[in-house]
Amino acid sequence: MKVLLHSCCGPCASACVPRLKAEGHEVVMFFANSNIDTEAEYEKRLAAARQLAEAEGVELVPLPYDHAEWLREVAAGLEDAPEKGARCQKCFRYNLEKTAEACGKMGLDAFATSLTVSPHKVSSMVFAASDDPKFMKADFKKREGFKESLRRAAELGLYRQSYCGCEFSKR
Repeated sequence: MKVLLHSCCGPCASACVPRLKAEGHEVVMFFANSNIDTEAEYEKRLAAARQLAEAEGVELVPLPYDHAEWLREVAAGLEDAPEKGARCQKCFRYNLEKTAEACGKMGLDAFATSLTVSPHKVSSMVFAASDDPKFMKADFKKREGFKESLRRAAELGLYRQSYCGCEFSKR
């Protein structure tokens, strides 16, 4: 099966890509992260995703950065929402909708997200953000996925950020 993996960052995806490949899937990474607060930070994370894609021998498709759209479509009115609250839920939906759209345009079989590898994200909340039948609800936290992402990111020398991405997560 050909799977489009929404990749929130290189370190998180570093555990997801090998797992999907081990399950027999052909993986394409999709970097859709307009939630990231600055273009400079976006570029650092994109560079790490490119580094991982090259190491894994998979294609990387980046969606153009548009933080202004993300602020309008996702954060407006939810600036003071707590982490793991309504803003995060809307952000997951936004990124998964972009991924589903790309999956359809590319003619791929399914899509998943690396968001579920992080202990800072509630997998059930991520899963609730999309009811698309092509969405593989893979919980990459399982089988020590986060621990593996730390090991693999260090092994590859990937840039590891210290916050989710949006300016609101820095609080």
